[in-house]
Amino acid sequence: MFNFKDKIITFVAVKLLRKIFFLIVPIYYLVTWLRNVFYDLGVFKSKAYDFPVICVGNLSVGGTGKTPMIEYLIRLLKDENQVATLSRGYKRSTEGFYLANEAANAKTLGDEPFQFYKKFKNEIQVAVDSDRQNGIATLSLQERIPDVILLDDAFQHRKVQAGLNILLTTYNNLYVNDWVLPTGNLREPKSGAKRAQIIVVTKCPKDLKASDKERVVKRIQPQSNQKVFFSSIVYAKEVFSEAKKMELKALKDFTLVTGIANAEPLVHHLESNGLKFEHLNFKDHHSFTAQDIELFESKSLIITTEKDYVRLYNYESLKDKLFYLPIEVVIDKSDDFNALIKVFVTP
Repeated sequence: MFNFKDKIITFVAVKLLRKIFFLIVPIYYLVTWLRNVFYDLGVFKSKAYDFPVICVGNLSVGGTGKTPMIEYLIRLLKDENQVATLSRGYKRSTEGFYLANEAANAKTLGDEPFQFYKKFKNEIQVAVDSDRQNGIATLSLQERIPDVILLDDAFQHRKVQAGLNILLTTYNNLYVNDWVLPTGNLREPKSGAKRAQIIVVTKCPKDLKASDKERVVKRIQPQSNQKVFFSSIVYAKEVFSEAKKMELKALKDFTLVTGIANAEPLVHHLESNGLKFEHLNFKDHHSFTAQDIELFESKSLIITTEKDYVRLYNYESLKDKLFYLPIEVVIDKSDDFNALIKVFVTP
């Protein structure tokens, strides 16, 4: 958990280290660039499929909105297709291929896949496997054979050649303005964006002007075969627990608990609604300790993200005080976006 002083110290330390490691950037760039070249030339083998596989990913490290985008695609496709999601299952306790079932939880699946399972339990299949090729092959052997597989955070997993790649980049931190690791946040050079057929600029202001969109498109410089869309986050007007719900605007002096890559948009949303709260901010995918739980038990009301909620709701001591605030993605020109997805899935 970070207080304000910790944040300042961490920020300064990270900035200093990134400057020190600037000399490593060319090496990292060359290694990742050559890897992509070898895949493009067929030196490294990539497997394509004769059924729809959609990859949702990014060039940067975390925080671009992959989870709500996967949920958007699930809602779009699930009524007319057998949908399966396939994730790595970051920080899970299991190994190899694991298909979600009644015994699944955030530890066996990972927090984000379990969020998919918990929300769409009887409507889709949720699987995890760090080897995406093996995961796809195993899903194809299930009794319920998927019509379409959604790959979560697999843009750099080039052993799988998805039929449709959706690349996400945040409005306030476009990949074209960034550097590769360790000085910047990019996992690979910007040229990797050419593999995407769709680029979605996420977390946009709700009142984004047409001129601002044009400016962003000019910065991205999409290829002729690429479509660019803009999306924003919509927060629910209520918070939820397993048993009840409360109006967000009625909350008083609560504690916000976050363990996500970037909590600033959520904090800004709550503050803009005039809400007063304490913020306990943890690292992304933080494993909550017994000490953390003891701290939470001392609070009268806790609001958290849906991703964090699935890792905390089973604690009996938090049952009556823990709530989450759902979010959804809204896509500008959604009819055009939806049509592209549906044509790919059902030509």
